[in-house]
Amino acid sequence: MKLHIVKTKDELAQKAYDVLIDVIKSSDEVTLGLATGSSPEGIYEIFRAEKPDVSHVTTVNLDEYVGLAADHDQSYAYFMDQHLFNHLPFKATHLPNGLATDQAAECARYDEILAANTPDLQLLGIGTNGHIAFNEPGTSFELTTNVAELAPETVEANSRYFDSPADVPTHAFSMGIKSIMQAKKILLIASGEGKAEAIKGMIEGPVTNEMPASILQNHPDVTVIVDAEAGSLLK
Repeated sequence: MKLHIVKTKDELAQKAYDVLIDVIKSSDEVTLGLATGSSPEGIYEIFRAEKPDVSHVTTVNLDEYVGLAADHDQSYAYFMDQHLFNHLPFKATHLPNGLATDQAAECARYDEILAANTPDLQLLGIGTNGHIAFNEPGTSFELTTNVAELAPETVEANSRYFDSPADVPTHAFSMGIKSIMQAKKILLIASGEGKAEAIKGMIEGPVTNEMPASILQNHPDVTVIVDAEAGSLLK
């Protein structure tokens, strides 16, 4: 696990972008695993400004809320369109379908997509409780795509994006930890003191499904980029 501690969110975004670009330029066919939320916004902003050639890049996203249509302004499909996909001509883009009526079939469909498009690099954020994608504490490390019940602290953290707490989804389709670990490289980013406990547990704590991100200690190629606040508890 390679750790980089930077001073600002802008520096974090640039350093992460550089890692992603190296992978994009490494081959004529590239698959990127992408994430949503506030953590990667700065990275996607640089993509929009720099407009690199991504015509050979296929993307697979980590997750999508159950019950939200792709055009709902809080869906992850909408987020990706607004921040990235509407601005750059990727070869193909994939997300779970939040409106799938047969959830087991949707999980199986997404597993097939992942089997055919193993990420050369998977971008991750981390929750304050150590979740990666929506694999909350207690989730088995052996799960592939699944319907995850969001922990109360995750629902609360997400409520800032919705008009009413009653509107916040409580479940999501999520790439499983087993699927995430199959990526050839993993890049995890975090900023702010609210992520400090999770970063400490991920890097210095035991490997336990009570701290889902700790499984990354067992991956052969992980880069972690955090700002000083997120890294403040590390020894």
